[in-house]
Formats: sequence, structure tokens, C-alpha cells
Amino acid sequence: MTPREWHNDGRMRWPRQQGTAGMTTAPTTGTTTGVTTTLTTDLTAAAEASVERVAALTAEVALVAAPSNHEGDRARFVADRLRAMGYEPEIDEVANVIVRRGSRGGPAILMMAHTDTVFPFEVPLRAERDGDWLAGPGVGDNSTSVAAVMTALAILDEHGIETPADLIVVFNVGEEGLGNLRGSVVATDRFAGDVSGVLVIDGKIGHVTNGGVGSSRWRVTVSGPGGHSYMHFGRPSAIHGLAEIISGIAAIPVPREPKTTLNVGMVSGGTSVNTIAATADAIVDLRSESAESLAELVASARAVVERLGEGGQGLTAVIEVLGERPAGVLPLETPIVQLAADSARMLGFDPRFNISSTDANIPISRGIPAVCVGVYDGEEAHTVNERVFVPSLRLGMVHLLDMMIRTGTLTA
Repeated sequence: MTPREWHNDGRMRWPRQQGTAGMTTAPTTGTTTGVTTTLTTDLTAAAEASVERVAALTAEVALVAAPSNHEGDRARFVADRLRAMGYEPEIDEVANVIVRRGSRGGPAILMMAHTDTVFPFEVPLRAERDGDWLAGPGVGDNSTSVAAVMTALAILDEHGIETPADLIVVFNVGEEGLGNLRGSVVATDRFAGDVSGVLVIDGKIGHVTNGGVGSSRWRVTVSGPGGHSYMHFGRPSAIHGLAEIISGIAAIPVPREPKTTLNVGMVSGGTSVNTIAATADAIVDLRSESAESLAELVASARAVVERLGEGGQGLTAVIEVLGERPAGVLPLETPIVQLAADSARMLGFDPRFNISSTDANIPISRGIPAVCVGVYDGEEAHTVNERVFVPSLRLGMVHLLDMMIRTGTLTA
């Protein structure tokens, strides 16, 4: 496949300059496309030469099942690899894998790459190479990021590079689905007093995530007396009551800016076609870029649910909170955001600033500067046909190593 020009429309594209355009001869304090690079010639060459190394490790990672809340096997795989590299990894109480690189002391940089995937154990795993593409469930999100971070650590070690700040590297659990960012919560709370910033590795190269979409996810369960659909006609149906709730939630007005959304993604209940449903439930997803807008939406949705129970219909409705993610946004002028943007520009990308739901939500909500960047290009994420464009790792690894060094200057 011939690399194509990058366009900022979310589709598979390459930068206007193919390759690193001058970086291989840039000194430590030199410039590339007008932006100072932190990488030596040798380190840049090593990053560019690591493509197949990262791709092979990605395939190995992807073949170890790691559904959210069941990441133990992959945690042990990652820990074993790190141990073979000479590290002494710790697996904490939630199955985060943690290593520290450096001995400078002082404020460090916390790095995170999540190990979990959206796929349950029942989904057959594969990692198939077809020319420039690597395909299979979870190969990109987030097996490539996990492999890239491990490889970047190895490259720094092999070249004897001491980063400006120590790196606390966490291969964390619970980023996807109802994982509720629990790995990021545990890591951020543990190291909050020891770090000056957080670098999350997740997603596509060229994107700079400087904010977190907040969310509240519920299971709403409606219960009633049930009965025979003919003999007991007139009794309240839990399904009918749940339908009223769903309709009410769907009618809640939400602002376009800040972007705020609502969705009922799953519904279940009832026993048979001729039975008045005794129970029914729905999974509700409420989101916003703004903490204030999310709080307003949550209050409105809760009021809809509570009205059913207050209506004297003989039905009860209960909300079970399945997950909550905090919202927050860093201004574009925040130093760590600018560092990420400069690194992307160095490679020829026009940075795509965005607000998303990543492990960076947690540190941002705690007042710790954080940014999320990606190291590959690909398509069909969260499907069994996900694909990674392997040559994109050439720029991705340069970007990653550059960021591992750049962010250390936040402590200088």
C-alpha cells in the first residue's frame, strides 16, 4: 500500500511529508519542520527501525485475552516480558502492571497504556498479518500501545538514555466499557503526589486528547406484580413502565455545546408473549464534555425515573449506577498539551485536538496535567476486524520516544 496524504477528517491518511523528513540528521537540539526535536540521530533511527519489533509484540499481546475486569492473564504476560527486560514489575491489587524507570528522584511522569479490551472471552482471538496490515480483535485498541511502550522502554535502555524525569509506567486495567477507569483511578491516586504530568498512550497518531468526556451509566430496573396478559389485564406492566422511562429520557433536551448525549443501549425483560412483565431493565449512557452539563442531565434523567414510582401505577423503578467517569478539559495552552502538539507537528501532522473518554479523564479531573496521544493508524476499532497499518508505527515510535523525553521537561 502506498502512503497517502493526511487529511484531518478522521480517515486513514499519512502526513504531508512521508517519513521523518530531516529527523535522521537532527542533533539533540536541532529542529524539524520548525519544531525542536529531543531525539538524537541514533535514537530516531532506532525508533524508525522498531516497526516489525512492535508489530510482532503487538500480535503476542493481542492473543492474550483481557476483557475488562478480567485482565489478569495479560497482566502476567506483560510483567513476564518486563522482567525479561531487567525490570522488577509490580502487579497491584487491581492487576495494573507497574515499573519505574530512572533514578533522578523528584517529580516523575506517569505513563499509562491500558491492557483491557472490549471483547469477552467467547470471541476467538487472532492476529493476522496481510502485507502492511495487522488484523484481529483488539490489535490496535490497545495491544499496539502496550507493545509500543514496552519497546520504547527497551530502546531507551539499549541506548543508555536517561530521560529528564523518571518514568512511572503503568499498564493499567479497566479503561473500556464498564471498567470505570478503575486502573487509572488507582494509579493516579497512588502517584498523584509524585508526578508533574500524565502521558496516556491510546488511539491514533496525530490526535491530541486534552479533555475527558464525562459519563454516568445506569441499569434502570422496573418491577411490578406481573400476571396473565388476558386474565389479569389492567395490571401494570414493567415493560410498559420502562418504555415510559425510555421515552422520557429520550425527550430530555441537551445542548450541542458543550456536546452532551444520552442513549439507552440495551433493554431486557418479560417472560412470554402472554405474560404481563414483572421486571424489565435498560442500560442508560449519559455523557458530556462538561461536568456541569452532565450533572444537569443526570438530574433530569433521575427525575424521569423517579416520576414512574411516584405515579401510583403499582410499579417501582430502581437505578443502579454501573459506572461514572469525570469530565474535564485542559486549555490548549497548557504546557503538556503544547508539548504533544509540537511533537505531532515535528512529524508533519496538524494536531487534532479532541475531547474523548480515556484514562486521562482521571488525572485531569484531579487537577493533574494529562494528555493522551496515539502511536499508530488503523481502522475498525472495537470490531473483530480491527486493523493496524504497520508502517504507521515508524512515525508512531518516534512520536512516543519524543514524548517520553519531552514531558520530562515539565519537571525541569
